Amino acid sequence: MTATEYLRVSDLHAFYGESHVLHGIDFTVRRGECVALLGRNGAGRTTTLRALMGLTGRRTGSIMINGREAIAMAPHRIAQLGVGYCPEERGIYASLSAEENLLLLPQVGSGGMSVAALYEMFPNLAERRHSQGTRLSGGEQQMLALARILRTGARLLLLDEISEGLAPVIVARLAEVIAELKRRDYTIVLVEQNFRFAAPLADRMFVVEHGQIAAEIAQHELAARMPYLQELLGL
Repeated sequence: MTATEYLRVSDLHAFYGESHVLHGIDFTVRRGECVALLGRNGAGRTTTLRALMGLTGRRTGSIMINGREAIAMAPHRIAQLGVGYCPEERGIYASLSAEENLLLLPQVGSGGMSVAALYEMFPNLAERRHSQGTRLSGGEQQMLALARILRTGARLLLLDEISEGLAPVIVARLAEVIAELKRRDYTIVLVEQNFRFAAPLADRMFVVEHGQIAAEIAQHELAARMPYLQELLGL
């Protein structure tokens, strides 16, 4: 790995039981970079994030995280390397308050954001800190899920469909937060169906098809590659 690479994925294969889902995924993410995994449903994008966290079945290949080989590690060990995973289902505990949910995960690094700093970043959560998880809107739950991993000290963020089903004003706020996290040198992998949300944030985009990387598109190439993306993604 070079000094600027935070994540290097090489020939990654992943299985759910007998089902072979990823067929040799290869990509790198530089420190402080945001990349987006684009593709149709079922292409293998979410499985890629789950495989990075050790949440699939058998995995082969190589996953280098900040210079450490993680392919054989259990999920809790991968988290301890400073990886935060925000799954599509969010995992908010209904019986706990927003603040109790926020404090739930253990810290994995020394640079975690304080509760006060997170409330400054997500003012809605400060207002709802005593509300039960079930009483939060979808947007508030998504903000809470993201805030929770920022508190742990994770520096590599794996974000799965964080804009899905949310009001435009919430989506715009999440885009501002991700742009701010990039400025703070967080490294981010986005899986998104919402191309208009992901495209302005991503330094590079990787197109996933049939469990492999079919194309890499840099931000400056986006205009020229739009016909290809429109055909692929049905934009």
